[in-house]
Amino acid sequence: MPEQRDALTELVKAHVGSDRRFSTREFAAVAIDPDTEWAPGKSLIAKIIGGQGYKVTPKLVSALAEGLGLPREIVGAAAHLQTIGYTEEELKGGAPATMIRTLDAAGDTPKAREVAERWERDARDA
Repeated sequence: MPEQRDALTELVKAHVGSDRRFSTREFAAVAIDPDTEWAPGKSLIAKIIGGQGYKVTPKLVSALAEGLGLPREIVGAAAHLQTIGYTEEELKGGAPATMIRTLDAAGDTPKAREVAERWERDARDA
């Protein structure tokens, strides 16, 4: 059974919002897809960190990677985990495993720790 989390949302939330590295306005200014020069607006960024529904697209993944300063394959792995899921075996190596470690290290905040602990509980209970 594929494992699925709101990984892309959590990755962005770890860096953007109140008491984070970027405000939504600041992040929207730096999150630009280098190939198309498309950038998500401040309202889309707010939807993402607010946990509201949004459409994951290749240009959004590229823009988020640029803004976060992470390799695109890591942000792409978060998008894949959120929209499709991975098997437990797939999460053991490569970009998916690196993405999970990145999420764990993205922000040592109470919310980040809560998410990491929930994921660990879910993995043990599965």
